[in-house]
Amino acid sequence: MKITHPIDFVIPWVDGNDPAWQAERAKYSDDSGDSRIVRFRDWGLLPYWFRGVEKFAPWVNKVHFITWGHVPKWLNIEHPKLHIVNHKDYIPEKYLPTFSANPIELNIHRIDGLAEHFVYFNDDIFLTKPVKETDFFRNSLPCDTAVLGPANLFLPDNGIPLPENVFSMGFNDIMVINHRFNKKEVLKKYWYKFFSPKYGKTGISSFLQLPYRQIYGFYVHHLPSAFRKSMLGLVWQENPEIMDHTCQNKFRKFTDVNQWLVQYYQFCTGNFVPVSPGRGKCFDIFKEGMEAFRAIKKQKYKMICCNDSADADFELASKQLHDAFSSILPDKCSFEITDKTDKNGQNG
Repeated sequence: MKITHPIDFVIPWVDGNDPAWQAERAKYSDDSGDSRIVRFRDWGLLPYWFRGVEKFAPWVNKVHFITWGHVPKWLNIEHPKLHIVNHKDYIPEKYLPTFSANPIELNIHRIDGLAEHFVYFNDDIFLTKPVKETDFFRNSLPCDTAVLGPANLFLPDNGIPLPENVFSMGFNDIMVINHRFNKKEVLKKYWYKFFSPKYGKTGISSFLQLPYRQIYGFYVHHLPSAFRKSMLGLVWQENPEIMDHTCQNKFRKFTDVNQWLVQYYQFCTGNFVPVSPGRGKCFDIFKEGMEAFRAIKKQKYKMICCNDSADADFELASKQLHDAFSSILPDKCSFEITDKTDKNGQNG
């Protein structure tokens, strides 16, 4: 299957060690949101993200690198495929500054020059084997796994998400979906997508959810997400107050919605192509570290997520991750400065 449209990659990054960023963050921190260190800690793995893109996805049209303002000293800012995007370049001024991933993600469609078809990465998600355009888009539609799940069984049955009945961003996303879509009608219209044999055993969950009137959740993969830019615009158009409420928050809060809402919109409008959930895996580095290190070295998956979730032995885990990635991506790529040393006199 030949892809005729360009596909961009989008990745946000923050240097949590930048004193200027830390000072600005301190001005707004009031302990009412999620400002844990795991939200901003830098593992120093970003070079492997770019190496993976160049080696395993050379077909990418452009990489939009979102940053608060700092840029890694080793990054080749003159690379023809690289577009460095400052928060102020695309996020409305009234939402700035922000230290929450949600405004950063929910305004991506405003990035100048962004292709209609793009793949969103968090900075803890990496390519570890060759991927094709058709791993992300087919017939101009995002590839995804739409499996119903029981995640939010205690969802209030009043439709509109309000602060007093919100327990998490996942609940909020699902409440918006149930307000906008009728489960019975959606499943009837797109049954062949929601009950695809490509989901394997994972798909059994959808059948178990059939007796319930509402949608209570979806399978979450924590892998690169394929989106249509126009879908983000539609979500904003239909839910302006909810989106605005989220983007006003400087830090993540339980009253927020997040990028999953856009993914769920794609599901409920049938704008996706079913694919197997086995394309990649998310690892909790402090609980599944050894399994993750082996998976990287053996290139077991096309893509993986290295989730930072605790304050365990960060230094040891970081060294092991670097060793694992360097075993499959040892050489600098064209996104890295290779013809000079950095300011400390060491290779970048």
